[in-house]
Amino acid sequence: MAHIVVMGAGLGGMPAAYDLKAHLGKKHDITLINPSEDFQFTPSNPWVVVGWRKPSEVLVPIRKYVERRGIKFIAQSVSAIDATGNKLTLDDGATIDYDYLIIATGPKLAFDEIPGTGPSANTHSVCSTPHSQAAAQAYEKFLENPGPIVIGAAQGASCFGPAYEFAMIVEADLRKRKIRDQVPMTFVTSEPYIGHMGLGGVGDSKSLLESEMRQRHIKWVTNAKILEATDSTVKIAEHNDAGEVIKEQELESKFSLFIPAFKGVDAVANVEGLCNPRGFVLIDDHQRNPTYPNIYSAGVCVAIPPVEATPVPTGAPKTGYMIESMVTAIVENIAEELEGKEPSHKATWNALCLADLGDDGVAFVALPQIPPRNVTWAKKGKWVHLAKIAFEKYFMRKMRTGRTEPIYEKYVLKAMGIIRLKPGK
Repeated sequence: MAHIVVMGAGLGGMPAAYDLKAHLGKKHDITLINPSEDFQFTPSNPWVVVGWRKPSEVLVPIRKYVERRGIKFIAQSVSAIDATGNKLTLDDGATIDYDYLIIATGPKLAFDEIPGTGPSANTHSVCSTPHSQAAAQAYEKFLENPGPIVIGAAQGASCFGPAYEFAMIVEADLRKRKIRDQVPMTFVTSEPYIGHMGLGGVGDSKSLLESEMRQRHIKWVTNAKILEATDSTVKIAEHNDAGEVIKEQELESKFSLFIPAFKGVDAVANVEGLCNPRGFVLIDDHQRNPTYPNIYSAGVCVAIPPVEATPVPTGAPKTGYMIESMVTAIVENIAEELEGKEPSHKATWNALCLADLGDDGVAFVALPQIPPRNVTWAKKGKWVHLAKIAFEKYFMRKMRTGRTEPIYEKYVLKAMGIIRLKPGK
């Protein structure tokens, strides 16, 4: 009997625990470890800030659902990993032995790299539900005395979608409140152009998102580094295509929110030979670490090189369906190892993204997510906004039921050419 431990219960970790138990049954033990008692549906966090969702509506209690499936759950942080001894140390000093470890922790948010940024300083975040709840309180206060807003993604960021979504959702919310005319908005991003997304664009994302920005009277600054944030300003440096500073300016802001650069969490980053210099887990084609082959990883915490060099550093995003494909590959590969076989499954890293723009939205499909691609397109419409709402309910239901890939989902997506695993030889 093997003991498989999953670190992190987010978009990758909780489905991984469910799928492992469903695939392996009672023959092997599964333990899920997460710092909090709740699963957070992070794609809904922008709605929390503007009051379209209550924090409780985007949370799922983990323990009662996973324990119902025979999965042990521990609500603690991991303070250290002994990758050679196959052992984890928890915050309370207890230790957990494992045969296989799946790291799905998500990132550490690198607010400390830019003075004045982060929820404990002068800017806000949608990277976690608690951050969004704090931002919602600040937004309510902002509405009493509105003024300029600055939203965007910092240098080194790799997750640009939520920044665009939040800007558009805030703009739509301000229109609904009849105070949009009192709020100048500026979008600041490290991307070389609007719609780059850390992916070199997806379909016609550049012109599509630029058009949305113009339509909504949102100014933008690209190739930008955030130098410092105060309680009333954001200082930025704009760069040319050679990466040279061409302009520095201070933008007035009564409410600022940025997606930061990411790093690996400390317990993971501190393991020699496990990670790259930023603390992201190194993996092979089978999601397995080359140095410690009984350690697998999925999600935002894996090391993926940038798609291309940009004047201001940007990273490649790890999107929802891409993460799901990583998880499926890991589950299949661990099952093969337990049968004495070599891992053979590879994730497709296909991307299917629904970006809510407040009153409509944009759907992106990239097969695979990292170019060159077999398929790439972007479509806009009211239906995307409605589909995003439906997906929120659907995914959270999957986290309650433990059925992470119902048969109808599998075949509907397959009909669109979207699959989780690469075909075998």
